[in-house]
Amino acid sequence: MFDTLYSQIGAAIGVIVVAFAFLKGDEPERVGGGVYGIGSLAALLVQQDAQLFGTQWGLMTVDVVLLAAWAAVAWKSRRSWPVWAAALQSLIVMTHVLTMVDVRPPLVAFYAVINLASYGILLALMLGVVQAWRDRRALGLE
Repeated sequence: MFDTLYSQIGAAIGVIVVAFAFLKGDEPERVGGGVYGIGSLAALLVQQDAQLFGTQWGLMTVDVVLLAAWAAVAWKSRRSWPVWAAALQSLIVMTHVLTMVDVRPPLVAFYAVINLASYGILLALMLGVVQAWRDRRALGLE
């Protein structure tokens, strides 16, 4: 997984955003950071880099569980960023469904959608943390 500079930079960005969520975020941002961190680690454990065709069932299971977790965060939170995170996670799940129904998208397109949606989830989480931090500073709590 971490064999290219691109993947190392992406992992570093993920670690920085999750750490920022734990340090400066409120409860929804901390839960979101935990969801993203645990989901990333679970995806690393179950992905099969050598499998070029067909559905990766383990990775699809992790992504469906992540979709349920993001939907729960969106349901319980009054903020808008978890809705965006859940929507982007549903896009990731739909890419797995495309491979399951044998539409056969190019593998590069499959990974591009997953990577860009993951960066979108990180962006939504980061914006949520910044907003929560600014709200606390405006109230004089920090």
